[in-house]
Amino acid sequence: MTTARDDGAVRTRAWIAWIAVCLIWGTTYLAIKIALETIPPFLMGGLRYTTAGLLLAVILRARGHRLPARPTWGPLAIVGFFMIALGNGGVVWAEQSVPSGLTAVLIGTSPFWMVGVDALVPGGQRVLARQWMGLTVGFLGIVILVWPDITAGGEGGRAFGWGVVAVQIACAGWAVGSAYTRRHVLPRDILGSAALQMIFGGGFMLAAGTLIGEWDNLSFSARTGPMFVYLTLAGSVVAFAAYSYALKHLDVAVVSLYTYVNPVIAVVLGTLLLDEPFSPRMLVAAAVILAGMLIVGGQRRR
Repeated sequence: MTTARDDGAVRTRAWIAWIAVCLIWGTTYLAIKIALETIPPFLMGGLRYTTAGLLLAVILRARGHRLPARPTWGPLAIVGFFMIALGNGGVVWAEQSVPSGLTAVLIGTSPFWMVGVDALVPGGQRVLARQWMGLTVGFLGIVILVWPDITAGGEGGRAFGWGVVAVQIACAGWAVGSAYTRRHVLPRDILGSAALQMIFGGGFMLAAGTLIGEWDNLSFSARTGPMFVYLTLAGSVVAFAAYSYALKHLDVAVVSLYTYVNPVIAVVLGTLLLDEPFSPRMLVAAAVILAGMLIVGGQRRR
């Protein structure tokens, strides 16, 4: 029998876990940017997620937990491809040419992709007029954010444009993976499923890195080595465990607020530590994107 005191302690730990998610995932954009100095993008994600997935699987087995049965591995591999290989792979690829803080702000378009993908799949919710308005407002925010850099011309402008496209591919991959998970994957063991998703997703990224010859450019330095370890242990294993715990004991709407906190942390760290550009235009664009998210999200919550 649980007491009010026990429930309070659990809720306190859940809030601590949520704060950890905000801080850790908010700092991963900076860590990725630094790690890219010597680690190619696909190998970074591949080595990070296969290592994290194997480590989490070993920890779970040592604690007596069984991993998901083999019949579920196919669907988990599909989710790993869309959410890890495309979702994270697009972000890492983008940060080669897009500032880390700006990448975090662009990731804020994920809810728009969620709505669009959900409307396209059989049995999904159709997009209502209010949601179309929110999508339009959010798209306007993206245009305000990236248009001057894309139209700057030259190699830098083209690279920046492809980086923005990569972020949107990442958001689309995450949305497709999420929609597939809701319809075809019913994980009874969230952490066990996460371990296999990371292993499969990391494997896809390792294959991509191998195909395009990234191994010849792989090295670790005094700066990039610690960032890779941080991304693997804190950014993957610890943060996902904290996220799962918070999601179990807090309302999902509350937990999802980390998506509003992460860009703030990423922009501040990128500006202070990497001298990334910051302008009032970024604030205006972020506010417009947030307004679009609230319009879309408010309709769906009702």
